[in-house]
Amino acid sequence: MINANTRQLDALAAVFRTNAVRAQAQAVAVVNRGALNVKRGWQANARATAGRHARLYPASVSYDMRPHPGGASAEIGPDKTRPQGALGNLLEFGSVKNPPHMDGARALAAEQAAFMAHVAAIGAQMGRG
Repeated sequence: MINANTRQLDALAAVFRTNAVRAQAQAVAVVNRGALNVKRGWQANARATAGRHARLYPASVSYDMRPHPGGASAEIGPDKTRPQGALGNLLEFGSVKNPPHMDGARALAAEQAAFMAHVAAIGAQMGRG
């Protein structure tokens, strides 16, 4: 019969379990905040570029959260069921007769550094228990 003291291993496993739950909650919060910031930035950009023909378009921009094991994701953009939401692709990417506004792309780029910093902070906290 072999006896082993697994107290330290058990303590380490508990730290990993605790951190995984905390990291999941933090990831959802970071993605939610980032998505909200991108949405608000997109709306602000769209208010500045949409003009009088698409004045309802900025209000069509929304986001949906998708938590999943180990993290979360968000889909951000115009909701085609809202007034002028169907104009999203045309306004964002342009057409032969209309230049692209890139309102969403600019909002995403503006949020990228802060988002990455928050994600890195979660990773750094994982080792602290």
